[in-house]
Amino acid sequence: MTGSRQYPPVMVLGCGRSGTSIFGELFDGLGPYVYESEPPFQDVLDRSETDCWAVKVPRESPGHPVDDGLSFSLDILLATHPAIQLFWIVRHPLDAISSLRIGVDQNWGHHPRPPDWQHWLDRPLVERCAHHWAHINSHGYGRVKSVAKLVYFEDMIRDPYGFALNICSILGLPPEENEAYLRKWAARVQDTNNKQFVEAVTSQGLSRLDHSVRIGRWRENLSSNDIQAAEKITSRIARAFNYDTDWLAD
Repeated sequence: MTGSRQYPPVMVLGCGRSGTSIFGELFDGLGPYVYESEPPFQDVLDRSETDCWAVKVPRESPGHPVDDGLSFSLDILLATHPAIQLFWIVRHPLDAISSLRIGVDQNWGHHPRPPDWQHWLDRPLVERCAHHWAHINSHGYGRVKSVAKLVYFEDMIRDPYGFALNICSILGLPPEENEAYLRKWAARVQDTNNKQFVEAVTSQGLSRLDHSVRIGRWRENLSSNDIQAAEKITSRIARAFNYDTDWLAD
């Protein structure tokens, strides 16, 4: 809390490699928030409702049911923490697919896995990544849509300071009390690798130096055949998020 004011607990959700890590790290020093990346869901349930905390995409906990596309049960979460603020961050499917390749190629290392992930293991890597993106952003987002605030990776990259101010507004945090911290976080968030860019800690092992930009990296990473394969799996869901899907014409 700042003074005697209470702020809601926060959970950052979304498909892997869609900005969940760097977005989550916004809370690692923002006002009174204490941040943790991917704690077990049971640990989230054990937290105090009156403490000021934020987490990113919790891990499944044994004995707890999960909703399709999520790593936990939304009903159980809301029954325990009714005041929690959920954020869902989405990224252009072709950029996310480009970035998902390392983790999905390593025994489908991104979680939660689609329930049919093993049936996709003999499919091309791009198709596996496309299926992961599509499943999480349809079933997972569909489950939390009514209670989560939707934000976009592209907005965060293009104007990180404005993005951070918007998050403060949603939470009721006074930005003037966090000005220095917000500027410091925003300086990390870059479309290109440069002296200011600082990658999220949990993302560093999943990166490739095979692209010069983060928005539109698919133009450097995916072939026309890759794009056609991904389009069949993701285009309907991409349009639901208002992404232009005329990809092959670009």
